[in-house]
Amino acid sequence: MKITDIRIVKVESQPFLKAYVTVTFDDELVVHNIRIVEIDGKVMLSMPNKKLREGVYKDYVHPINNEFRDRITEEILSKYYGS
Repeated sequence: MKITDIRIVKVESQPFLKAYVTVTFDDELVVHNIRIVEIDGKVMLSMPNKKLREGVYKDYVHPINNEFRDRITEEILSKYYGS
C-alpha cells in the first residue's frame, strides 16, 4: 500500500496535540484524524479512535504490523518537520 498524499494541519492551542493528519493510500482510501502528539518529550502518532461507553478509547483504524506503523510514522513525521 503506497501513501499518495499527506495533509497536515498544525495545532498551536493545545499542549500535547501538535497536528491533525489526513493520509491517502493508493489514491483510493483516505484516513482522517490521525494526530501527531507529544508526550513526555516524544513525538508520536495517535490513530483515529472513539470513546466507548465504558470510558476507554478504542482505535478504529490502525496498522496491523510494526513495519507498516514505522513506514507511515516516518513519512508523516518527515512531512510534519519539513513543512
